[in-house]
Amino acid sequence: MAEAYIVDAVRTPVGRRKGGLSAVHPADLGAHVLTALVARTGIDPAAVEDVVFGCLDTVGPQAGDIARTCWLAAGMPEEVPGVTVDRQCGSSQQAIHFAAQGVLSGTQDLVVAGGTQNMSMIPIAFASRQAAEPLGLTAGPYAGSEGWRARYGDQPVNQFHGAELIARKWGITRQDQEAWALRSHQRALRAIDEGRFTKETVAHGDVTVDEGPRRDTTLEKMAGLKPVVEGGTITAACSSQVSDGAAAMLIASERAVREHGLTPRARIHHLSVRGEDPIRMLSAPIPATAYALKKTGLTMDDIDLVEINEAFAPVVLAWLKETGTDPEKVNVNGGAIALGHPLGATGTKLMTTLLHELERTGGRFGLQTMCEGGGQANVTVIERL
Repeated sequence: MAEAYIVDAVRTPVGRRKGGLSAVHPADLGAHVLTALVARTGIDPAAVEDVVFGCLDTVGPQAGDIARTCWLAAGMPEEVPGVTVDRQCGSSQQAIHFAAQGVLSGTQDLVVAGGTQNMSMIPIAFASRQAAEPLGLTAGPYAGSEGWRARYGDQPVNQFHGAELIARKWGITRQDQEAWALRSHQRALRAIDEGRFTKETVAHGDVTVDEGPRRDTTLEKMAGLKPVVEGGTITAACSSQVSDGAAAMLIASERAVREHGLTPRARIHHLSVRGEDPIRMLSAPIPATAYALKKTGLTMDDIDLVEINEAFAPVVLAWLKETGTDPEKVNVNGGAIALGHPLGATGTKLMTTLLHELERTGGRFGLQTMCEGGGQANVTVIERL
C-alpha cells in the first residue's frame, strides 16, 4: 500500500490585525515559508510536482492563483505549477489532503501543501462584496438562489449565528466560553515562553513570535465585553482573531524519500471530509470525527493530541461534549482564540504545530479537525514516525 509522508512543516509566527505582518504581501508571506521549507529539507525545488495552497478572499494581492505566485515570488523554478484551494477555513488542511492524495494515488511523488492569508490587507468576506457591487448584485454566495431559499428559507447564514446556535443546542454558557478562551491564552503563552514553537516557526523581520496571545487578559475583562449578536453569548474574547500568516509542508512518497535522501517525520494515517447543517455551519467537526474514527477503527483514547480550530469557543466545547475527549490533550499549546486564524493558512499551521508537539511529547497519533463555511469539516490523522 502506498504511503504519504510528512517530511517537514514550517510556519510564520501569526501576526495580529494591523500588526507586524499586516503590510506584507500575502505572496511574500507564502514565499517566505516556501523558501524555509526548501532550505530545511534540502530538496531540489525542481523536483516538486505541484504546490497546493489554501487562500480565501482571493481578490487584489490574493487573486490570480496565489499558490503559483508564492512559488515564483520565492524565486523557485518556473516549471513547477501551483493551484489554490478554497474550502473556507479548512482550505490549507484540504491542500494537505490533495497533496497527500496525489502521492497516495501514485501519480505524484513530491508535493508542497500550505496556505497564506493577510486578513489585515483583505478583510474576511471583502471579496464577495467587491465582486458583487460593481455588477449590481447582492453580496453573498446564497443571495438570489431560488434553490437555496426553497431549502433553507431566509435564515441568516453567518459564523456568529452558527456559533450561537451551537451554544444554545449544547447548553454552553458565556462563562464556559470565557473559561476556555482564558485557557487558550494561558496555554499559548506557556508554549511561547517554553520555546515550544521555536522549531516550527521562521521569523519574518521583527516578527519572531505569535502576536495574538494576551498576557493581561482576565475573566473580568472578558465579562465586560458586549456580545456580537444582541442577547447572545459570543463575544470577541471567545472568537478567533483576525490574523496574517503562512505555512507550508512537504509531502513525499516512499520513492521520493528514497531517491532524495529524505527523513520522514510522520505518515498520513487518514484523510476525510464531511458536511452537516450549513446554517449551524460550525458543528461539522463532530460527525466528521465520528466518521474518521469509524473508518480507521481508532477511538479517541488512541489519539494522543488533538488540534481543533478555535473559530469560536462553542465549536470546541460542543465537540468535547460529544466525543468525550480529555480536554488535556486538546489544543495543548492554545488555539486560534489566542494564536489567531489566518483563514487560508490555518489548516497547515495547525498541522505544523501538531507534528512538532507529537515529537516533543513522544505521542503516536494526532488528529486535526476544523469547522468550515457551508457546514463542512476536514479530519486528518497523522502518525509520528
